[in-house]
Amino acid sequence: MGFFGCHLSASGGNTAMVKTALSIGANTFAFFTRNPRGSKAKKEDAADSEKAVSMLQSEGFGKLVAHGAYTMNLCTADAEARQFAAEILEDDLRRMAALPGNFYNFHPGSHVGQGTEAGIYQIAAALKKALAPGYPVTVLLETMAGKGSEIGGRFEELRAILDAVGSKDVGVCLDTCHVYDAGYDIVNDLDGVLAEFDRIIGLDRLKALHLNDSKNPFASHKDRHECLGKGSLGIDTFRAVVNHPSLKDKPMILETPNELPGYQAEIALLRSLES
Repeated sequence: MGFFGCHLSASGGNTAMVKTALSIGANTFAFFTRNPRGSKAKKEDAADSEKAVSMLQSEGFGKLVAHGAYTMNLCTADAEARQFAAEILEDDLRRMAALPGNFYNFHPGSHVGQGTEAGIYQIAAALKKALAPGYPVTVLLETMAGKGSEIGGRFEELRAILDAVGSKDVGVCLDTCHVYDAGYDIVNDLDGVLAEFDRIIGLDRLKALHLNDSKNPFASHKDRHECLGKGSLGIDTFRAVVNHPSLKDKPMILETPNELPGYQAEIALLRSLES
């Protein structure tokens, strides 16, 4: 049985998220470590985190996939904002120690005219500093759609960051909408895309997936998520993904435009696709 879940609100605490996940049939989930459109983080609660860890273990959950704030741009051209983003990353990894052994995923960033090489250097420098304390968390770089000056729309860019960081505590989260919009044809050639990923990055670095259909056509570089089966990827693509031997043991997080009832239905759909 695969590990399927969705983004849950962290406002009620970690234990509340586990209970919500169970109520919709999920056995993993994602959550934002702080306001996704800002920088504010809720107060830490050690007792709640300990109870949540116990529940996750007893209920057989897969690894969780926390998500950094969308506003955290480690390679912005604004030096002050870039430093603030690096401080947020450091604080997020420290806070993740309360839920040890899970994943922390984030968008690599946009270089905003500085150039890809400069952006990769800045992202890697911030990551190396944040990873230095050795917190029990694996950081994931998310595959991006390649819009504007985004870094991460090509596998080679992610590999360059991984090489510059030089740590095995960094992996990749593959987003189905993003890679398709970026020009990787997982609809017609999932095996070929994964072979390319393996050649450039290595499948051992692929740790989690975001499952999203796309509102846009192939290689559009747009990044607009759609509900499963209602976009250009189609249900057969997700059937192939959840059953692929290189993917089926990974946590798969829905980021479709849904509320909890919709996520519950999509989790049930994903389970029905498993063979």
